[in-house]
Amino acid sequence: MNVLLSGIVGSTAYGLAGPGSDVDRLGLFAVDTAALHGLHRPAESHVTTAPDRTLHEAAKWCHLALRGNPTVTELVWLPDDLYEVRTALGDELIELRSSLLSAKRVRDAYLGYATQQFKRLYDRGDGSFSADTRKRTAKHARHLMRLCQQGFELYATGRLNVRVEDPEAYHAFGDQVAADAMAALPLLQRFEERFDGTRSVLPDQPDEAPVEAWLHRVRAAHFAPVEADQSPAGGAEPLGRDSIEKT
Repeated sequence: MNVLLSGIVGSTAYGLAGPGSDVDRLGLFAVDTAALHGLHRPAESHVTTAPDRTLHEAAKWCHLALRGNPTVTELVWLPDDLYEVRTALGDELIELRSSLLSAKRVRDAYLGYATQQFKRLYDRGDGSFSADTRKRTAKHARHLMRLCQQGFELYATGRLNVRVEDPEAYHAFGDQVAADAMAALPLLQRFEERFDGTRSVLPDQPDEAPVEAWLHRVRAAHFAPVEADQSPAGGAEPLGRDSIEKT
């Protein structure tokens, strides 16, 4: 597989991992260009467990990133020590990371994901559930807080710091929400107000032209001419014009 860029993401990257946390990996790869022109398109994603790794094909990754997807966006903002695979094309993509951003899509994606996390918390009720569920609830609460904070930072400054500044505050918030899911609502509302009251430095639309040019370079780098069979299957001679007219 032609992996272009891959690194450690998730709780480990954020600085929120605990003793039992999994190590999540995310990356992107390029299929052989010729495979895009066959009868069946190659898989756009490969997901494995043990190790936990998700790889998206280059075009799919770009489409997700252009929509502001927080999970794929963090791949091009990682600290250098968290990258495990970096190729020349991967470095080019990191340099293009600002071209992927737009104000509305960042706001909608990060607040949208945070709202989804809140719905999960709310649906679990008043906190009278198992210890395992409380643990998952605290985790979702931490991610809600992170999505709000990182999304607003990206919206306001055009930059994303993957590692959070105060991990203990996130863990305390998670414990608070595990006891009372509604404790997450004021934070979500506060960040909605901050988004609404802040003028973003990001453009209205992402700059797709350099991203598409990068994707063309990826396709060119992974193109190998296919040796065409000179005769039809079975070795039969191709039909000439006279033969076609007689049929």
